[in-house]
Amino acid sequence: MIKVLIVDDSPLIRGILTEVIQQAKDLTVVGSAEDPYQAREMIKSLNPDVITLDIEMPKMDGISFLRNLMRLRPMPVVMISTLTQQGSPITLEALEIGAVDFIAKPKVNVAEQLQHYAESVQEKVRTAATARLRPYRTSEAAAQKAQLPSGQAFERNSIIAIGASTGGTEAIKEVLVQMPKDAPPIVITQHIPPVFSSSFAMRMDKTCAMHVKEAEDGDILEFGRVYIAPGDKHLKVVSKGLNKVCVLDDGELVNRHKPAVDVLFDSLKPFAKSVTAVLLTGMGSDGARGMLGLLEAGAKTAAQDEQTSVVWGMPKAAVEMNAAQKVLPLQSVAAHLIKSTSR
Repeated sequence: MIKVLIVDDSPLIRGILTEVIQQAKDLTVVGSAEDPYQAREMIKSLNPDVITLDIEMPKMDGISFLRNLMRLRPMPVVMISTLTQQGSPITLEALEIGAVDFIAKPKVNVAEQLQHYAESVQEKVRTAATARLRPYRTSEAAAQKAQLPSGQAFERNSIIAIGASTGGTEAIKEVLVQMPKDAPPIVITQHIPPVFSSSFAMRMDKTCAMHVKEAEDGDILEFGRVYIAPGDKHLKVVSKGLNKVCVLDDGELVNRHKPAVDVLFDSLKPFAKSVTAVLLTGMGSDGARGMLGLLEAGAKTAAQDEQTSVVWGMPKAAVEMNAAQKVLPLQSVAAHLIKSTSR
């Protein structure tokens, strides 16, 4: 049984989370705390496997508590977040500090969506229990802008494609901060809600030498630029005249996701000989099939290794399909991308 401690100041939210977690046979709520001070004592006495943590609480906010927890007693934490313009930067900061994942605060009046919400919570708690925790990092240490040499001779038509899910925001950042400002265009699909994708792109743009933006329909792929799929649209790349262009697709979920990595990778098959594709940390198998298709069409492919992945799901699926030519630790991915796209 996976033991869960719920930390939230709202009795109603604590009740809903307890109900949806207890529905699963392999999960049990061992306690619920209304503030971080109570949570601290319950962690000592109950030794939970996973904590769900609200961000806004009295006495001490969730970010301050998380920072203390990850420094003194690292353990898997799933943040309970308001999926809003205001909530997204704080939640991204929580992932930076070391939270494994986040889920939306439940909408208490939407009974018909409760089952879907319950399944999402259960899946994220299970994944968190098996996640590999990253070392604690202060936001100041993580926000150092890369000062990297430019002038590297890159292949003219090169495109870099990255797919990621759980743990991916920090993994992507670690790759991007090592890329020179004139690197080939990078297209990214990260499983993330809509408002969060724009916040994530803005956060990356401040941190990286390359210019990072949320992809828009019609964006022309240019060197020195990174295009992140919006959280509610599939990102594709198509040929338009002499240019490669971003297309946003509001189609059905693929592998239960929108955006889906497979959709991005599939769209790149016509240009495969110029593509270098990488699958980073993430739950599930999205992207593995698309990566195999790219490899068979002539692309260079790689997957993050198990040791440096928060969740070795998507990269593992690619490795098991023999879709990844290389299996790399996260710290080596940027150097691989630079080498594989250089003349």
